[in-house]
Amino acid sequence: MSREEINQKLAILPELPGCYIMRNKDNDIIYIGKAKNLRSRVKSYFHSKHEGKTALLVADIDHFEIIVTKTDKESLLLEINLIKQYQPKYNIKLKQGTMYPYLKVTNEKDPQLIITSVVENDGGVYFGPYPNVYAASETQQFIQKVYPLRKCNKGQKRACLYYHMGQCIGCCDHDVSKEEYDEQIKRISRFLNGDVKEIKQNLVTKMQAAAGDMNFEQAAEYRDQIRYIEATVEKQTIMSRDYTNRDVFAFHMDKGWISIQVFLLRQSTVIKREAALFPSYGNPEEELLSFIMQFYQEQNHILPKEILVPEGVDVTLLAEALDIKVHVPKRGSKKSILDLAITNSELALTEKFMLIERSKNKTVGAIQELSEALGLNYLETIESFDHSNIQGTNPVSAMVVYKDGQPDRKSYRKYKVKTVEGANEFATTQEVIRRRYSRLLRERKPLPDLILMDGGKVQIRAAKEVLEDELGIHIPIAGMVKNKKHKTASLMYGDDNDVIDLDPRSQAFHLVQRIQDEVHRFAITFHRQIRGKNSFSSLLDDIDGVGPKTRTKVLRHFKTMTNIRQASLDDIKKLGISEKVAISIKDAFQNEENPSSSDT
Repeated sequence: MSREEINQKLAILPELPGCYIMRNKDNDIIYIGKAKNLRSRVKSYFHSKHEGKTALLVADIDHFEIIVTKTDKESLLLEINLIKQYQPKYNIKLKQGTMYPYLKVTNEKDPQLIITSVVENDGGVYFGPYPNVYAASETQQFIQKVYPLRKCNKGQKRACLYYHMGQCIGCCDHDVSKEEYDEQIKRISRFLNGDVKEIKQNLVTKMQAAAGDMNFEQAAEYRDQIRYIEATVEKQTIMSRDYTNRDVFAFHMDKGWISIQVFLLRQSTVIKREAALFPSYGNPEEELLSFIMQFYQEQNHILPKEILVPEGVDVTLLAEALDIKVHVPKRGSKKSILDLAITNSELALTEKFMLIERSKNKTVGAIQELSEALGLNYLETIESFDHSNIQGTNPVSAMVVYKDGQPDRKSYRKYKVKTVEGANEFATTQEVIRRRYSRLLRERKPLPDLILMDGGKVQIRAAKEVLEDELGIHIPIAGMVKNKKHKTASLMYGDDNDVIDLDPRSQAFHLVQRIQDEVHRFAITFHRQIRGKNSFSSLLDDIDGVGPKTRTKVLRHFKTMTNIRQASLDDIKKLGISEKVAISIKDAFQNEENPSSSDT
């Protein structure tokens, strides 16, 4: 992905929490991170200076994708599971050996609330993970104050200090029934899953009462507990409340396009996200149904225990066809996960439309601006020329073509200058213009709407003389006027070669700069190729025993000087060349690479 494409994508990132996935040129996932604000965080990778390991990571990034979540905690959970799933190389270096802490209600007669880094299938109830031990410990201490379980050791014969402080349920003082424990665990579960209205109201009442009794220290403690709830307790919909393997399918359709998101939940967590965007020609629910059927026909997609889909999908038909449970959730954590998938579907489609619009502004919009600046009709086709030589040697010219503001690479042309010796800008321009447009006339092909010359008055005059005086045609010609940085800042156009300034903020300005950069790149690349071939050919001409036939064989087979330097003696002899001549060729090219090593 080009830097320009990355900047376009960065500009439309949502300011929402979520995870970002960095990929390299081979499309491998190299880093996964989370952010409270995706736009701000992801932009920092491309718009800030970095050192050390981060600089290495940034240099390796080719493109990225995002998954939006509802809260920062959800993005943490998703980040952890994606890292476990893909093990990106930069994450492994940063987090190797790291385990995230969980809160656990133990499965025993008198259960405790403990912190653990290992999740086991032992009947315990787990909450988390938390970003660090401090966060888990802070939550544990809060719960022990408002919903205490056993905090003391077993076997005590009298009530512990924690019981007197209200932080132990009291099994050290009396028998606590299973029903009482179950009810307390339900309260803890509701609280950690975001149902905080009851406890918050209770704390507000206690705070007001303490303040009314002038017990400001106690009131301040209740106030801090209320702030803790408001700041840290959020519903974590990215994890479901059971361990059923399920896949979640959602869609969003607009303007003839459908966006589909698939969340794969395993062991209660999202381990993978898949996405698809394609034109839709029918009912979106039927499109989704067809997509799901095709999805499970692929070898690496295994049917889960349950599929979640939005309303409108034929659940009965899908369940019968796949022989599994298909459900449309109405409430609870399943509905939250489905809603999250729907949100990501909508964002993916919105991003596509915004990129299309930006691309249109960059191309069609830029052409319209340029046409207006020059007072011309819509410039559908623009052809641009640039010349290249070194002190007059190996002169070449190149032409690039832009249609509707986009490069049409199949129409590019290269020209070896045949009739001009040395650096003669006027004559070179005339030769190339003559060859290009006399051929278009002979073949009765359409002419461009504008010719852009990389030079100024000299090239414009040379081109006009050929087109108007020799060929009898009129094509608008403009010259690129460079600034001190050799970048096009204005255009020279009209009978009097008027200078037309382009607004640096305009799309037309950036289009002309892209054309200048592209034609210059194309010409320079071609000149290097010609210079290399000429050097190659010239070197062969100076070797005893190499005649025209041998020279042609070597040129056609090896093509470049680098290839022949790397070739073995046997590789050269395979062309039917004698060992003596092959040795001469090998020695000549090795000496060319290291001239100081020649015999004295």
